[in-house]
Amino acid sequence: MIVVTGASGFIGSCLVGRLNKEGRKDIVVVDDFSFPEKQKNMEGKSVQLEVHRDAFPEWLATHSDEVDFVFHIGARTDTTEFDLEIFNRLNLHYTQSLWNICSRAGIPLVYASSAATYGAGEHGYDDQHALIPALKPLNPYGWSKQQFDVWALQQDQQPPRWAGLKFFNVYGPNEYHKGRMASVIFHAFGQIQSAGKVKLFRSHRPDYKDGWQLRDFVYVKDVVEVCIYLMKNKVESSIYNLGTGKARSFFDLASATFRALGKEPVIEFIDIPEDIRDKYQYFTEANMSKLRNSGYQLPFASLEEGVSDYVQNYLVAKRYY
Repeated sequence: MIVVTGASGFIGSCLVGRLNKEGRKDIVVVDDFSFPEKQKNMEGKSVQLEVHRDAFPEWLATHSDEVDFVFHIGARTDTTEFDLEIFNRLNLHYTQSLWNICSRAGIPLVYASSAATYGAGEHGYDDQHALIPALKPLNPYGWSKQQFDVWALQQDQQPPRWAGLKFFNVYGPNEYHKGRMASVIFHAFGQIQSAGKVKLFRSHRPDYKDGWQLRDFVYVKDVVEVCIYLMKNKVESSIYNLGTGKARSFFDLASATFRALGKEPVIEFIDIPEDIRDKYQYFTEANMSKLRNSGYQLPFASLEEGVSDYVQNYLVAKRYY
């Protein structure tokens, strides 16, 4: 069996769908299944068993001899949440418990880290292990992911194969439920449909023009391809960046969304909200050398390719992956 935690969420549900395309239906899906708005992500997918998030560590310890692989995608991902206890419980301690069970039982593990660990980027965006302890995230979510990465690198007892994936700005189908935390493409599409224009954040730094803050936007279909690759291949256990390796501006993103709808861009600039202004990343770009050197060869969709597919094949018809 294959386990996917966070299975009814954005990336997790896309991974379950991709596993189904591989012919895998022996999937144990783990989540808090009490959110009706996330259940549409699971419609049409074939799974073997649902296990509630809170019961899963005990279930895994009891059924470890039946599990071939664990994808731990579930996490509290709200970057505007500042309750440290929530992140310690759901992101740090929970992941530590799964790591320990997988280590004792010999189960390969892929877990979700985050580019939020890089903070303001003062140490760059290189996933070499020697640099990781120096990183300084800008919010509690990033710190929870950073603390686990550092902890994992200190462990003598490890799963037989493991990978931590530092997700950069992931976008794509099945994020309808994410509200404020959905991708800028999702929000841009909604603004174009309702108002005919897109609002982007004004720059509060003199070295960046309004709307020209840069991020590494990666399509969720490419993210799940990397997950499948790590499951199928005996890749060196490590923490890996997962972006495209090419930073693009929010202006480019908004323009691509307009083009996908056959419209001319109309863009308005607004101030970054005070509660996130001092924690806002102006530049992220994944160094993808380590993953590429591991043997991963598939291309990543360009921003224009990914946005076009997402808008035309999912958002317009409100389809799910």
